[in-house]
Amino acid sequence: MKTLARWMVVAVFVTAVAVVMLTGAGVAGAQQAAPAASAPPDMTPVANPVSGFVKAGVARYGKNMVAAAESMPAEKYVFKPSPEMNSFGHLVMHITQSNNTFCSKISGQTAPDVKLAETDPKDKLVAMLKDSFAYCTAALANVDDSKLGEQFMLFGNRPISRGGALVALGGSWTDHYATEAIYLRLNGILPPTAQPEKK
Repeated sequence: MKTLARWMVVAVFVTAVAVVMLTGAGVAGAQQAAPAASAPPDMTPVANPVSGFVKAGVARYGKNMVAAAESMPAEKYVFKPSPEMNSFGHLVMHITQSNNTFCSKISGQTAPDVKLAETDPKDKLVAMLKDSFAYCTAALANVDDSKLGEQFMLFGNRPISRGGALVALGGSWTDHYATEAIYLRLNGILPPTAQPEKK
């Protein structure tokens, strides 16, 4: 029961961090991208709103998630917030595998044949994480919204639409970055998006 209660606290915290990150990122993005007061914003319809939004997130999340992986000291890749939870190394491995699987299925391309273990050295795990975001950039380059309703099997025997998989991919980045941030903070390290701006 204590394990369940502890896990629920972590889940609530992860959700709260994700909401704050999304709200803060949205506000910051809106403030940075706001046009001059004299020019009205361009409100013309977007050609590929779903795929375009997810593809735009590849660079942003790739930068932050790789930076988070680089920020954790190598000796802390075995860190687990509690014994029954995954290690930080497992989290980095999982993000890599998720990226490769989602981007392969969404694009219809063959996923990279990557052999990873959570006990692999930090430099290998970080390199494979970088490669997974590079793969997603290339694999999603020609994806548009014309086939969002098409379905395929994603995990086991679960059918999902291409649109659903795109939304799930974006959601996985938010979830995984929030988890990285928690692991870093539990080790006294500020996550990349919490670092003070360099002047």
